[in-house]
Amino acid sequence: MEKPAVTQCIGEPTEPTNIVILGAGGDLTKRKLIPALVKMLRCGLLHPDSKIIGVLKGRTKEQWLQSLHQGMQEYAAEIIMTDQQWQKFAAMFSMVGGDLQEEQTYTELAASLQSLHKLKNALFYCAVPPRWYTTIAAGLHKVGLADESEGFRRVVIEKPFGMDLQSARQLNKDLQALLDESQIYRIDHYLGKESVQNLLVYRFTNSILEPLWNRNFIDHVQISAAESIGIEYRANYYEKSGALRDMIQSHLMQVMTLVAMEPPVEFTADAVRDEKIKVLRAVRAIEPEDIKHQAVAAQYGSGKAGDDDLKAYVAEEDVSAESVTETFAAVRFHIDNWRWQGVPFILWTGKRLPKRVSEIVIRFRKPPFNLFDTHANPPAANSLVFRVHPDEGITLRMNAKMPGLTTDTQRMIMRAPYAENGADVSDAYEVLLHDVLSGDATLFSRADEVEESWSIIEPILNDWKERISVNRYRAGSWDVAGMEELFEQCVGGWHKPS
Repeated sequence: MEKPAVTQCIGEPTEPTNIVILGAGGDLTKRKLIPALVKMLRCGLLHPDSKIIGVLKGRTKEQWLQSLHQGMQEYAAEIIMTDQQWQKFAAMFSMVGGDLQEEQTYTELAASLQSLHKLKNALFYCAVPPRWYTTIAAGLHKVGLADESEGFRRVVIEKPFGMDLQSARQLNKDLQALLDESQIYRIDHYLGKESVQNLLVYRFTNSILEPLWNRNFIDHVQISAAESIGIEYRANYYEKSGALRDMIQSHLMQVMTLVAMEPPVEFTADAVRDEKIKVLRAVRAIEPEDIKHQAVAAQYGSGKAGDDDLKAYVAEEDVSAESVTETFAAVRFHIDNWRWQGVPFILWTGKRLPKRVSEIVIRFRKPPFNLFDTHANPPAANSLVFRVHPDEGITLRMNAKMPGLTTDTQRMIMRAPYAENGADVSDAYEVLLHDVLSGDATLFSRADEVEESWSIIEPILNDWKERISVNRYRAGSWDVAGMEELFEQCVGGWHKPS
């Protein structure tokens, strides 16, 4: 049976809102935001009286809408829209032309919101590079668009939120001088994935897990995000960032807090985030002399994927031939608290690996005594694997006797898919946009979380900044030097996703 293009969404309807996209001519708008808004409108999560206002320069409204329509066809072909349906959706749009550096642009935006739509609420989405965040907040503040006397004003900011601890602190300081912290939504699309959100449900609604969720039964935790693609068109960003900043500091450390946190007293944004920050504050500081034992950096060289030749990172367009930017990063963290003392949390990510897959692996300790360890086929380590992407769900890896006249063991894998029978899993941007419109900040980073995560990896960033070379691995392979050593004394070693 063919999977439906859009299924019924579950969630509360939102109030009519002016959705202002600043930098609306970019890729993020047509790849992610517009398809998400279409699906939200169709299933009742976006109020039909809402308006979408694009702020951009260099195009007419007609040119901009044509670009968005083409983007829908190219990046969201599963959403079937007739010309008549697109025209009806496009009637929700208006445009303000202008430069984000000029006060006149914000004056015209304010006038547009007042005269055209007369809606009290406004969501401002900064679909722009980070250098514009403070400029936009200052522009909105100056013309009164940050004032919540008549309706809510919420500002969405994409990652990266700073490039190190100092820049993150400065950005927080600048934004909080112009906006209230409750108005700032630091978006991380990774936390919008339903399988990541489901972690809290798995943990806190299933009593069979809680007795095992501690240092007495868990040997270590692996949190990974492997990609088969290279850097594509992102060389200018990636050369400044690298894998540690791009994935571990934001996405994977956020997932780590969800795995390790204590139950909040209530399911509210601040209660959840209070428990997450406790985890980050309990992470043991990494001393400079320990970095070489607790962190791995590598860069993909040339390789093959099937019959296709894959070029090295340094041969990618706009990448320096002498670049030492890491495309693979792994860090071994320790959380010094009662629940997790002595349990390594190993976070790793890389590009040009054999598969695109993200997982959370809970690897359990070995039994204190095992009758079958002496056999030629020893039992494998027990693992509980949460698959974040693709094929979201859970697998439990256990041991069973092989059939026949033997006591040798074999691995038995029990699978529980998250979505069955063609059910549609909401895209991360649908989830997060709905949360912003609803005023639910649970899945958004608070200022103290951002600064704490930067402070944790700051020693590694400083150490790697001085390097003059980096290990290389073959594109399309798992041959990353140092990973076996990173998992030394961890039961079962490095879990390479299959």
